[in-house]
Amino acid sequence: MLFPDIETISRATNPLMVEELSYDTETMNNEFNHLFDSLTDEQRGVYNEIMNALVDKKGGVFFVYGYGGTGKTYLWKTLSASIRAKGDVVLNVASSGIASLLLEGGRTAHSRFLIPINLSEDSICPVKGNTDVYELLRQTSLKIWDEAPMIHKHAFEALDGTLNDVMNGDSANTSEALFGGKVVVFCGDFRQILPVVTNGTRSECVNACINSSYIWSKCKVLKLTKNMRLTVGCRSSDVENIKEFADWLLDIGQGTLGVQMTENRFNELTYFQDRALLAPLNEVVQEINERMLALFPGDEVQYLSSDSLAESEDVSDAVNPQLYSPDLLNGLKMSGMPNHRLVLKFGVPIMLLRNINHKKGLCNGMCLQVVSLGRRVIEAKVVSGTNIGYRTLISRVSLTPTDKKLPFKLKRRQFPISVCFAMTINNSQTQSISRVGLYLKDPVFSHGQLYVALSRVKTRDGIKLVILEKESKFINKTTNVVYKEIFANIEC
Repeated sequence: MLFPDIETISRATNPLMVEELSYDTETMNNEFNHLFDSLTDEQRGVYNEIMNALVDKKGGVFFVYGYGGTGKTYLWKTLSASIRAKGDVVLNVASSGIASLLLEGGRTAHSRFLIPINLSEDSICPVKGNTDVYELLRQTSLKIWDEAPMIHKHAFEALDGTLNDVMNGDSANTSEALFGGKVVVFCGDFRQILPVVTNGTRSECVNACINSSYIWSKCKVLKLTKNMRLTVGCRSSDVENIKEFADWLLDIGQGTLGVQMTENRFNELTYFQDRALLAPLNEVVQEINERMLALFPGDEVQYLSSDSLAESEDVSDAVNPQLYSPDLLNGLKMSGMPNHRLVLKFGVPIMLLRNINHKKGLCNGMCLQVVSLGRRVIEAKVVSGTNIGYRTLISRVSLTPTDKKLPFKLKRRQFPISVCFAMTINNSQTQSISRVGLYLKDPVFSHGQLYVALSRVKTRDGIKLVILEKESKFINKTTNVVYKEIFANIEC
């Protein structure tokens, strides 16, 4: 009697493996042939480099460097289809939920690899042996990580240590190859916003980036420089304007140009129909949202959170709840957390602050529109992305912020949403928007913010700006913040 081997059994019983192997190989092969035939010479060169590393089975780390519009996502689709057509596993992850939606089977890197939220140089992913995640990481042929420059280098180093443990186990003959000898592809644009370091200095932000990690010395940089928007889905009459706009954005991203506009009014820009208002600071965004909500027709519905101190696992960290009154806890406002007092109206735009259902596109940063307001649930519909019109019910959840500045752990039970007539520039990163209104009551304050805000659109006509001086006077120029040292070991 023949018995199946351990690998076959794990593939059949592991739900993560079943999901990744559920792609029809014939369909994937047809898709690959279609995609591969349309690759440019530049894309094909990158594809061949990565596939050769897979064939050699010696591992390899690559960074595909290219700005928006150079066809990175198209390349990931081609690589994924090629591998899945052979019945093998490729993991597509991204640094944000919105970016992961662009990848077939995409997930956030933190959820897929169990990367800790609070990172240090000693961090490691808590992947235990003989678990579903453990087997998935062992059996994966290729890992693609999109938007890598926006994540702290300790996340990549944690994954490196974890994959070395997964692939080598307790063996004394550990390989010097990174990521346990697996092929890993990172990608992104260093002109965009760097990892957020709370109260960090310029040098600390630069040092937190992936190209300051020990990984970078063994990472082969592959570049995409051809703007595909000039040749795909574009009228010949628009080519020159798009090229001029792309060159202008690159100059801003490189720090060789500030911004000066002859037109600096919003011109009746609203949020709906794939439009957004952006500002650098949370305080300014909240000011806009409160003003717009007051002008929006309809009756207000108020939702108050239930706030308490979260129980600590360490007895020594326990705090006396009598020291912190309910009013004090209710008054706390933190980035990424809903406020104690949430005011909504029928039809207002909202943003999700937590992942709810990734397969339906309901992830952190996704924008929806309120359909109905109940006592215990809120119904909303998706207004952007591939699932436009999809309706979902949102209920209250218990949230705990990761802010280390608090002397205690707050537990807030509230709807994981915020009003979103406007959003911060950082929240808009990785999103494509047809029209952007940029409100610069205060100038940008960190690397890449201006570049990110302006590059959300594909044409210069899609941008409207309001730029104010300290005396609240309109002006037509603003400063640009670029940490040029981030490009020191990269040829741009």
